[in-house]
Amino acid sequence: MNKPLSGSDRKAIAGAARGIAKATGLPNWLYSDADALAREKQALFAAGWAGIGFVHDVARPGDIKPVTLLGEPLLIVRDMDGDIRVFQNVCRHRGATIAAEAAHTTGLLRCPYHAWCYDLKGRLRQTPHAGGPGIHEHRDLKKGNLGLVELASHAWLGVVFVNLSGKAAAFGKHFRGVGRRWADFDRPMHFGGEDSRFELELATNWKLAIENYCESYHLPFVHPGLNSYSRLEDHENIIGEGPWSGQLTRVYNPQIDPSGRRFADFPDLPQRWDRSGEYLALYPNVLFGVHRDHAFAILVEPVAADRTIERVAIFYASPDMLSPQWAAMRARNARMWKDVFVEDIGVVESMQRGRGASAFDGGHFSPVMDGPTHHFHAWAARSLLKSQRA
Repeated sequence: MNKPLSGSDRKAIAGAARGIAKATGLPNWLYSDADALAREKQALFAAGWAGIGFVHDVARPGDIKPVTLLGEPLLIVRDMDGDIRVFQNVCRHRGATIAAEAAHTTGLLRCPYHAWCYDLKGRLRQTPHAGGPGIHEHRDLKKGNLGLVELASHAWLGVVFVNLSGKAAAFGKHFRGVGRRWADFDRPMHFGGEDSRFELELATNWKLAIENYCESYHLPFVHPGLNSYSRLEDHENIIGEGPWSGQLTRVYNPQIDPSGRRFADFPDLPQRWDRSGEYLALYPNVLFGVHRDHAFAILVEPVAADRTIERVAIFYASPDMLSPQWAAMRARNARMWKDVFVEDIGVVESMQRGRGASAFDGGHFSPVMDGPTHHFHAWAARSLLKSQRA
């Protein structure tokens, strides 16, 4: 249980919820104190919908993938009907974790401690010797009441989301407006495969990765190559009416290989996507980018107050783009995005070091350029203060 915020802490956090012209950023301790993550787990992650994995992690019925979110052991499962489910990765007997690594199963999950077994819908099926040697039942063990604890989950644009608290609004309502804005992309996403995934480790707080992604203000200074063809003035802020924000570009051009080929477009896209790309942060920890011919998703995983892992996956419009004939172009696309994201590492790590300055007040915002980042700060501030009143 987190201790109550002090009056000075509440005041500092509330500064981020003010209008952008008068707001200050979240206070230093939320980026550097070890106990800040425990507070954020309840207020920012458990209360809403957090990303924990990718749909392709459990591509086939019977696939399972254990993950951990801020110390919470979870298990992503594709059951034998093809439905994706998320359970607590904990046996109901003595609390041992059931799965230690990703695997393909024939339909049963077996606890390694006493071999209690569950099916992929979480139902308890076997309790070996529970009534004594060779006796596998006991009248006081009600299997129907001892299934795995299932959590509310939702798969969207190739990402698996979970609501740890079970109290959030339905996914579509929680992210109101995002579904409408990106309805053109609400269709199967085809993961590019091993050449279309990579991870980055950052010596920074997870929030700084989100804040940086939200805005295009830094393009000329951090991404001069990108800014040469997708300039700052070609971008526009996106402020969501819910827990999301980001930016768009009006000058997206699909890549073309030396033979003149380019990736297939998503079918039946409206004309507005001919030259546009959009980049949204869905709070707390999922970053998306969509374009006429490919999309990507980034899961931002907090590991410690000053350590974050970004897991990146790139998706294509057509399964034909997954063939070996497109491997070189997929790899080039992945390298391009990795180069862009690597350019951000230095600045977010620099901001993390800056949180050691005792006189830093959380920073201030450009009323014109920092709208998406301020929106994230204000959401986090309101959520943290609300959790104190709950």
